[in-house]
Amino acid sequence: MSRAALDWLALMRLGLRDLRLTPREFWALTPVELMLMAGLEDTPGPFTRARLEELAARYPDSTERPQP
Repeated sequence: MSRAALDWLALMRLGLRDLRLTPREFWALTPVELMLMAGLEDTPGPFTRARLEELAARYPDSTERPQP
């Protein structure tokens, strides 16, 4: 089972420096809670096969060449 690694240095920088949390407060949070506090909850999720198919259907490749 493979898990995506968390960028702990970036998370610590965000929590301790940017949000001014104490170490105790920082380590009591989950990464999701930290991202929510930072206002990053609206970031897009991973680019999945379903998303690729959705975009391909919305913006199909054209076989016509654009006119100069």
